[in-house]
Amino acid sequence: MTNHDADNNQADQSGNEQRYALRLYVTGSTPKSVTAILNIKRICEKHLLKHVDLEIVDIYQNPELAKEAQIIAAPTLIKMSPEPLRRAIGDLSDEEKVLYALDIKP
Repeated sequence: MTNHDADNNQADQSGNEQRYALRLYVTGSTPKSVTAILNIKRICEKHLLKHVDLEIVDIYQNPELAKEAQIIAAPTLIKMSPEPLRRAIGDLSDEEKVLYALDIKP
């Protein structure tokens, strides 16, 4: 796929921007988890506007989802779609690194 093709994939047939599906795995309401939630919400509002579905999974309440996704550290953010699947681990405080890790252009 060329860069031009990748740019075209950012929009669907109707001209709307690509929709992102993100899943954030956290461990209850620990300070790191709360910080990660606030940071990803801020990043989504700033860069993805209304083109994102954000799911927050507490691995204490849903350990099967964490096992299925092979979560070894939390907080972990996974970009489920568009493909390819990408991950970012930590409190997500470095916006530039999060965008780069998830292959999201600012």
